[in-house]
Amino acid sequence: MKGTFPLERFDQWRTPFYYYDTDLLRLTLHTIRAEARRHERFEVHYAIKANANPKVLNIIAQAGLGADCVSGGEIEAALRAGFPHSKVVYAGVGKSDWEIELGLEKDIFCFNVESLAELEVINETAQRMNRKARVALRINPNVGAHTHANITTGLAENKFGIAMADMENVIEQALCMKGVEFIGLHFHIGSQILDMGDFKALCNRINDLQQQLEKHHINIGHINVGGGLGIDYQHPNREPMADFRSYFDTFARHLNLRQHQTLHFELGRAVVAPCGSLITRVLYVKQGTCKQFAITDAGMTDLIRPALYQAYHKIENLTSDEPCETYDVVGPVCESSDVFGKAVDLNRCHRHDLLALRSAGAYGEIMASQYNCRRLPEGFITEDF
Repeated sequence: MKGTFPLERFDQWRTPFYYYDTDLLRLTLHTIRAEARRHERFEVHYAIKANANPKVLNIIAQAGLGADCVSGGEIEAALRAGFPHSKVVYAGVGKSDWEIELGLEKDIFCFNVESLAELEVINETAQRMNRKARVALRINPNVGAHTHANITTGLAENKFGIAMADMENVIEQALCMKGVEFIGLHFHIGSQILDMGDFKALCNRINDLQQQLEKHHINIGHINVGGGLGIDYQHPNREPMADFRSYFDTFARHLNLRQHQTLHFELGRAVVAPCGSLITRVLYVKQGTCKQFAITDAGMTDLIRPALYQAYHKIENLTSDEPCETYDVVGPVCESSDVFGKAVDLNRCHRHDLLALRSAGAYGEIMASQYNCRRLPEGFITEDF
């Protein structure tokens, strides 16, 4: 079954472009809020790196989520979109001076600190500005996730976070600093995780670390478990939403949250990926020696995930109901990796047919580039039509 799109209105926009189904986005946000509220002291932040389209951000802000940022630019985008500064958290291994100053000036809720060197700079900057920075230490839990190697972040070999062996020492130093207020611990093990056992393993590791700290009379007010919840890329029509109930229930069952603690989540892909599609036109159907190609006007500059991660996106021919044929769907960029899918069964393609690359609302428009001097794709939401 194909997705439902307003084809009669698509001709007013030059392809390729991103189309966002705001009905699905709002239903997703409603579900997230409802499932999180089943548990006490659960706070959800949206990971802006997944999609920073201003209209999409505004809808998410209106739904009451906080913002998870990884750059000063994302902090600015979050505040412009209406996210309250008191719900902004800021992570990233390489925070520059101006970004730290911005976070302090805007009085964001928390800096997720990834090294002792960074902590020292935040402390010095806060004292110079006569501010106090709330900080949580990002701990690398050395927990693997069943996902692509390029989006695994919780192993000791990854660049992210503070090693568990260094945790107590860094906390002790933070507690002695005049420019920071140590409020919690932060974790993130990876992305596109569908196995709840990975999150259970994270819970077990956090439980052990909390017991270790409490033996030294160190109590934590906030636990941030990051995000990482995956979606079903194979069946966007049958499974249009991530399994938020199982996700939140896993943490409720397995994480020993204290009565005084708040648990924070940083969901990105699961919020926006299903509602977005990259719409592209077939430029040519080319018969090769061993296969045929559907050559589109969209390329890896518009959606880099297949080239970067070998990611799968379901592809649909929106304007043909003819019998299916098999194609390699490729873009116009002068790179052999500019391939959206090989041996894809599509309704017979013709020049000017519209194709939809589904579940592209996360890490699609936001990662687009102008390689080959190509123009950036525009993004339109349901209300634009």
